[in-house]
Amino acid sequence: MPTLTLLQDGLGLASGSLVGFSLGLVGGGGSILAVPLMVYLVGIPDAHLAIGTSAVAVAANAAANLVTHARQGTVKWRCAAVFAAAGATGALAGSTLGKLVDGQKLLALFAVLMMVVGVLMLRKRNGEGDPGVRLDRGNLPKLLGVGLGAGVLSGFFGIGGGFLVVPGLMLATGMPILNAVGSSLVAVTAFGLTTAANYAASGMLDWRLAALFVVGGLAGGWLGARSARGLAAHRGALSMVFAGLIFVVAAYMLVRSLGVV
Repeated sequence: MPTLTLLQDGLGLASGSLVGFSLGLVGGGGSILAVPLMVYLVGIPDAHLAIGTSAVAVAANAAANLVTHARQGTVKWRCAAVFAAAGATGALAGSTLGKLVDGQKLLALFAVLMMVVGVLMLRKRNGEGDPGVRLDRGNLPKLLGVGLGAGVLSGFFGIGGGFLVVPGLMLATGMPILNAVGSSLVAVTAFGLTTAANYAASGMLDWRLAALFVVGGLAGGWLGARSARGLAAHRGALSMVFAGLIFVVAAYMLVRSLGVV
């Protein structure tokens, strides 16, 4: 048993590095791999434990990236704060509901979500928008509504939800994608912390594995970001390859969770 624990520690560190590397290399969507890696590679038998633990890693990765974007001045703090506050409420409701769903059914739904993420990664997003956008009475209701919806999905599946938050912020405010990416990290951090706290309250969180995942993610993210500079010209191809990987993992999860094999 001690050998198995050491092996799982090593696999947890490696899995975190892989998620961090993918995030640094191709951007959003990388954290969607955290749960399947914990379940099928590290060997966490409980889907709820994997989701609660991955939420910590998601929040830590988002917070680390937020520091960089804050220094670059790309975060629209007021819009981000309203979106995050509404989303955190949704994440609390979503994670509470997620804990009540059977683990295998939750993994099957997660696999379907992964396929949606894969499709979204293949779509090109328009980067234009109004860089001077501010919080006002016109966009406040949209920020609250879209933020709440994104938070529910994020909490239910224990994911960062950046693939929902970025277009959601652009839809609600009309801000450019650069500002949406930076601002989204405020919400993703809040969603992750809320979900993690809810799962931790029910004892569905492995702090040791979460710490290893975070450490691995930070190291992998640094390496991925450095690699991304040299591969910038091939970013579209990288996104296609990564989307393909997501489809493969999703199909495997769907087969396993439905008991086909």
